[in-house]
Amino acid sequence: MPENRQNGHVGATVIRPYGDTTGDGMVQLSFTLPVAPGPRADGAALQLANKMGIDPAMVVHSHAIGEGFTFFVVYGSVRHPVDLDAVRVEERAYPLLSPAEVNAAIKGRLRRTLVVLGACIGTDAHTVGIDAILNLKGFAGEKGLEYYREMSVANLGAQVGVPELVARARAGRADAVLVSQVVTQRDAHLRNTRELAAAFREAMGESRPLLVVGGPRFDPGMAAELGVDKVFGRGTTPGEVASYLVHALIPSEETP
Repeated sequence: MPENRQNGHVGATVIRPYGDTTGDGMVQLSFTLPVAPGPRADGAALQLANKMGIDPAMVVHSHAIGEGFTFFVVYGSVRHPVDLDAVRVEERAYPLLSPAEVNAAIKGRLRRTLVVLGACIGTDAHTVGIDAILNLKGFAGEKGLEYYREMSVANLGAQVGVPELVARARAGRADAVLVSQVVTQRDAHLRNTRELAAAFREAMGESRPLLVVGGPRFDPGMAAELGVDKVFGRGTTPGEVASYLVHALIPSEETP
């Protein structure tokens, strides 16, 4: 075993969290308990932290967030290491393209406008995510899909019913449907996504458009389980989505 496997140095495969010194295991955790603020509440927070393996633990911040509720920030040390070799995540399987490259691929290989429909479905009224991907102003310094001259983009906004979305996608001959879900209480985002996939499958079968969903609480590895083609998590940029659409919808130049 290499000398640096357990101390968190660059190149290690087994690492520990870093706080004050390399590999000291220090972590910071925030949570809320249904108890009024005070010494008893702080003691409850420390008990929880100890049961989670944070020992010693310190309550570095606490304040009331409503009658009978206290928010905590706890700081302390954990002994658990992280084995980087055991980490399993979904790696991006396609190159990131510039807007010019995306437009060129659509024009040169698809040879027609790529039609994209976007919406927030169900009771979700949070359009920040779908707006960031579709609207011209974009996100993180990148222009949204409306900026791409070879795409025809329609943003239906918030609280769109799944039957309406299916009807609009069919009428508009959409190549891809992008859905943003921010509301996650009781796994509403997962339930809505499964409903979306089932509705498109029943209405359009194999001729359905590409289904892409995204939101801060999605696991990108859940696409097959949810019945959609692609799941994007938090921090996704318009360029990543545009590059995926090219990868999924447009035959590569090597394809005969």
